[in-house]
Amino acid sequence: MPDPAPGRLLPGPAGPPAVRWVAYVDLDAYYVSCELRDRPDLNGRPVIVGRAPAPGATRGVVLSASYEARAFGVHSAMPAVVAARRCPEATWIPPDFPKYERIARSVRAVLGRFAPHVVPFSIDEAALELDAGSADEARRTAVAIQAALRAELALPASIGVASSRTVAKIATDRAKPAGILVVRPDEVAAFLGPLPVRVVPGVGPRTEELLRRAGVSTIGELADRNPRELERQIGGFARELVALAKGRPNEGELVASGPRSRSTDRTFERDAAAWEEVAPTLATLAEELAASLAQERLRYGTVGVGFRWTDLARSQRVRGLGAAHEGAGPMVEAALRLGRELWDAERAGAGRAVRTVSVRAEQLAPAHQRQRSLDDRWGEPARPADR
Repeated sequence: MPDPAPGRLLPGPAGPPAVRWVAYVDLDAYYVSCELRDRPDLNGRPVIVGRAPAPGATRGVVLSASYEARAFGVHSAMPAVVAARRCPEATWIPPDFPKYERIARSVRAVLGRFAPHVVPFSIDEAALELDAGSADEARRTAVAIQAALRAELALPASIGVASSRTVAKIATDRAKPAGILVVRPDEVAAFLGPLPVRVVPGVGPRTEELLRRAGVSTIGELADRNPRELERQIGGFARELVALAKGRPNEGELVASGPRSRSTDRTFERDAAAWEEVAPTLATLAEELAASLAQERLRYGTVGVGFRWTDLARSQRVRGLGAAHEGAGPMVEAALRLGRELWDAERAGAGRAVRTVSVRAEQLAPAHQRQRSLDDRWGEPARPADR
């Protein structure tokens, strides 16, 4: 008999039903934290991982920023020139993706001691099911996870615990930095109610604006809406949003699955109306996705790029690479080429901007043996000439 979905009450042989607890672990400022292990002298100072802006035009972006740098308004995916202007005293460290992969594998090993299934969602985030009989026991396990990551790997982590992955993820974001937040099933409505709709994964500036026009600013207001009526204003995403707001997110089982595909996306704070705004983010997403796949020891044979435009229409292009690849170089090159093709073909005459960009890797296969090639480089990724 298959297990019910995460968060569902499980009938036991006696006594009250048990709750399935999900912990969502997010490593705080991961790339920076990895670098501070080797540079403890930089603790407490503004640090940025990324390629520092050079004289002249640059398309570099911030990959990670310490909380001291964030106090100056620096954040990931921000153009390097803007970050340097906001925080001129920051120390810039070029990314070392092989190191981040090695450390991520160690993180996975630590998490694996606390749960049989660890499901990664990126190189620095993962969810796991806890074998806990109560909220207090779940909290103790979260404390133990956090302590183990700090003691063994010198990595700070924030952890959210709830009866569903989505609520646990939202709790993790509220627990930052280096905190733990447990949301009991009977507290979900009170926890979510006052939060702005923007905290929901997948809700970007455009959806937030559409919801605002519909009279919805908080998750609590969202829970009171009829999904059919809301669907006419924001599309099919309305049903998922209302289900989450009511504490019943539409989620599948939290189990580790075999390799099929992996993807990552980013929503711009402001819709991007120029290719020069889109290209650095595509490159960053491809680098991060390649690093995450390397962490899982997976190779990829197909790369896809998707845009969600300001009018909420979607466009995508997918291309096979002819052979399985590893490393960031081939993925960044393919993502930028596909992205430029989409930009030139789909935006022509429409003049619309891009709201969200995504990079997807398909045809995944285990990397039984590391194969290096001239294209498999972790330094400056190859980029097509500007047009």
